[in-house]
Amino acid sequence: MSILVGSDTRLLVQGITGREGAFHAQQMQDYGTNIVAGMTPGKGGQTALERPVPVFNTCHEAVSRQGANTSVIYVPAAGAPDAVLEAVDAGIKTIFCITEHIPALDMLKVVHVVEQAGARLVGPNCPGATSVGRAKVGIIPGTIHRPGHVGVVSRSGTLTYEVVEALTEAGIGQSTCVGIGGDPISGSNFIDILSLFRDDPETNAVVLIGEIGGDGEERAAEWIAANMPGVPVVSFIAGRTAPPGRRMGHAGAIISGGRGTAQSKVAALEAAGVRVAETPSQIPQLLLEMGVRAS
Repeated sequence: MSILVGSDTRLLVQGITGREGAFHAQQMQDYGTNIVAGMTPGKGGQTALERPVPVFNTCHEAVSRQGANTSVIYVPAAGAPDAVLEAVDAGIKTIFCITEHIPALDMLKVVHVVEQAGARLVGPNCPGATSVGRAKVGIIPGTIHRPGHVGVVSRSGTLTYEVVEALTEAGIGQSTCVGIGGDPISGSNFIDILSLFRDDPETNAVVLIGEIGGDGEERAAEWIAANMPGVPVVSFIAGRTAPPGRRMGHAGAIISGGRGTAQSKVAALEAAGVRVAETPSQIPQLLLEMGVRAS
């Protein structure tokens, strides 16, 4: 079993004929992801990728003719909100938006529509997700993974790669790795993904990678304490050395009201029984100390 993506994923790539969409779609197909269609307005009737898939003008066509049930969006910021809305309107229930620099006000409207439709959006400005050995959707490198039972959820794409590689080198495999993105308005938060990991029988431990700004990590800590007793959880919070008053990193890395600092996040997580690493490279050792076995 896996969360969000897996062997039952029938993927639609929106923006498949663009440079980024074409490159990453081929990487996903090479990993084994079942890409069933691409979509670019005006490019319908073409094919894409080494194992050719049809390109359609609309998401509705991709769903009705190819049975797409998941979408990943490589569309410039000006068109990405409408791309999400089109996927929702076509009945797609799992949507990954890789696009960055989407205005927060645009995303407020999009997130509301996604919620009303009962769909799930991951992103924007996220690296996607990999269910190891089954499917990868987005831009996470496939070669860094090792199959196993540790779930990874992260606000940072780059730190996701660093931590996953450290786990793999230590012999600790992963079940699913999810990057939720660092924008202030996003479709999925830590708790959304943690709840999926809690219910996944193949995930026995979790790594949570956070950063300064917002209160998502504090809220996640409260949820972990109440809903994941006995589950090994290790975390790393980026930005401990950020100068006071300086905004750094993602658009969501804004500290206000005494919450959102690295210190407040670490304190909340430790109070919930989460082991907090001082560096990403320390995460595998903390997992081993909590009883997680190499796989």
